[in-house]
Amino acid sequence: MGVPAPAYTRIMDPQTEPWLRGPVEGVNPLIAPVLYAFQQAREDLARYTAPLTTDQIWTTPFGLASVGFHIDHIAGSTDRLLTYLVGRQLSPLQLAVLQNEGGPARPSREELLSKLEKTFEAAERVVRSISPDTLAEPRTVGRKHLPTTVIGLLTHIAEHTQRHVGQAISAAKLAARCATIPSQ
Repeated sequence: MGVPAPAYTRIMDPQTEPWLRGPVEGVNPLIAPVLYAFQQAREDLARYTAPLTTDQIWTTPFGLASVGFHIDHIAGSTDRLLTYLVGRQLSPLQLAVLQNEGGPARPSREELLSKLEKTFEAAERVVRSISPDTLAEPRTVGRKHLPTTVIGLLTHIAEHTQRHVGQAISAAKLAARCATIPSQ
């Protein structure tokens, strides 16, 4: 009996995107899109980073942000946005993590995806606990306490995750391609 694969390596049906696999059991359809975004992120990042070395994960082709930065940022931003979602402000630790995203540490692909998975699992517990009756409730973001709502934060968590997944995929393709070009 082997150890189960981490969730980011379990792909239900790679031909069908998560949002087309049917409703998420026990989750209101107004809340489910953020869960679909997390699953799509898991699958896309696992797929497009699989062939990369740690050096390629952290390369900055043409001065663009690295794959590693984007994965690290998805984890960090999801954690921070969830803090606002539950009505709190960021802790000193979260602010320190923000300052170090994509910093000098160069975790491996496996370490990055594991960190992301832990963040998504924690986020999913929070998201699954949200009552649709609270979607219009006010929330604030940042030191300026900018106004939003529960649904506004859920929407931003989903779209922000996917924005950085797209950038990570582009960076992964560039990193792989640049590695095949002989140096002059």
